[in-house]
Amino acid sequence: MAQGKEAEAEARVYRCTRTAVAAFTHVLCVAFTLFLVFLSRPGSSLFSWHPFLMTLAFSFFMTEAILLFSPYGSPVRKFAHKTKGRVHWVLQCMCVTCAVAGLVVIVHNKNLNGKPHLTSWHGLLGLITVCVTGLQSLAALPLIYHPLAKGWSLAKLKRYHAASGLVTYLLGSASLLLGLCSAWFTAAVSDYTWYLSALCPALSALVIMDQVSRTYTAKKRLQS
Repeated sequence: MAQGKEAEAEARVYRCTRTAVAAFTHVLCVAFTLFLVFLSRPGSSLFSWHPFLMTLAFSFFMTEAILLFSPYGSPVRKFAHKTKGRVHWVLQCMCVTCAVAGLVVIVHNKNLNGKPHLTSWHGLLGLITVCVTGLQSLAALPLIYHPLAKGWSLAKLKRYHAASGLVTYLLGSASLLLGLCSAWFTAAVSDYTWYLSALCPALSALVIMDQVSRTYTAKKRLQS
């Protein structure tokens, strides 16, 4: 009896902790996005749209798209899995739209100012990330429209999609971190603010990694 109560208490603490971490991640990605909105002031210049759109894409839309499947922090936890999948894909499409728009903006801005392209790790990784994000969203179509998955196991496709999605998310987080090292951002904030800003995509990436790994580890245990 005592052991049962102790186990129940531990499970309750675990659920509360996981829920708090998920809620904190929601707040973190929203706060980081709003901070970049404040800092870039979209519309004040052509360049200002680039950090705004990229942050909106990879800090907000992509993070929220993955957190939809969190068993503890999903805002649509009670919805059917099929509905979650469709909302996830819509958010990912919005992510791709913002990312492509952000890429077009920076390319056009560099052309106007006669600056060379892809001269930094941020630019190179950013281009790769946008391309991979677009491919990831297209590759998810068979999971929404099952007739497209002819000859493929949906369970395997879901595992591949989750693994590649995690890689895509980490690429997006790395691109954001490299963007924080840009001359524009470092000149706009203090050292203290820079470190706080860098924590946002880093901590979000850790939470997403943990969520994806736990989800598929649990599924393997159930299947074994």
